[in-house]
Amino acid sequence: MDKTTKAKLEKAGWKVGTTQEFLELSDADMALIEMKISAADGLRSKREELNLTQTQLANLIGSSQSRVAKMEAADPTVSLDLLVRALLRLGTTKSQLGKLLSRRLAPSS
Repeated sequence: MDKTTKAKLEKAGWKVGTTQEFLELSDADMALIEMKISAADGLRSKREELNLTQTQLANLIGSSQSRVAKMEAADPTVSLDLLVRALLRLGTTKSQLGKLLSRRLAPSS
């Protein structure tokens, strides 16, 4: 949100904050969410880099296309463990994985 819009909303009596503040998430909860989203984005990017379809990726990891779609969407039913295993299966190194998981998302306010 740009500063002008934020100022107008606050002047009109609206409270403007972050997603973390709105949902009352701890720093640990927010970090886990950011890691999961980064892993999901990384999985989609790696799959596309390798010119694989979701179905082909599903076959590689012993899953279904619909599950891969949920993985790439960071669906709440998908564990971080599953995302990490899929990334490693696609050839992501531990170093690359560390950089991917430590990436900070843009603040949402």
